[in-house]
Amino acid sequence: MKQKSISIEYKSLQLEELSQEDRDLILKAEEIRDKAYAVYSDFYVGAALLLSSGDIVLGNNQENIAFPSSLCAERVAIFYCKANYPESKIKKIAITAKSIKEAYDEVVTPCGSCRQVISEYERNQKSPIEIILKGENEVLVFKSINDLLPLSFETIVLGHS
Repeated sequence: MKQKSISIEYKSLQLEELSQEDRDLILKAEEIRDKAYAVYSDFYVGAALLLSSGDIVLGNNQENIAFPSSLCAERVAIFYCKANYPESKIKKIAITAKSIKEAYDEVVTPCGSCRQVISEYERNQKSPIEIILKGENEVLVFKSINDLLPLSFETIVLGHS
């Protein structure tokens, strides 16, 4: 039996240590976060994508009384991006969250479904998507979704890889 291990790399930074581009992207994520439709959870999430074209695409969580019909901020932004900017690559995604029910200072990571969607788009565009996660007092920066989902689901489907 061979024992193997998986390790991840990320940076833990303060907001002022980020580039102006990254701070601006986080600000956009915070602005759209506050417009989320989160009437059931009171947990607001915003995502901002920086595209290779320089455009910024925004998304926030959209809840529904039938919870499986809800959609996370990350997927709202990514699906909008690919519908409206199909030729652009996603360079970065900034994600931030807040609760209006209780103080929440921690960094929020994408759910498993969002990680898998980011992984697929990263694989399709053949370049990494930098993940920027902002908490109240800390920012985590990952070079690729592979650091958050090291064993992603991959398959070859009839000529698609």
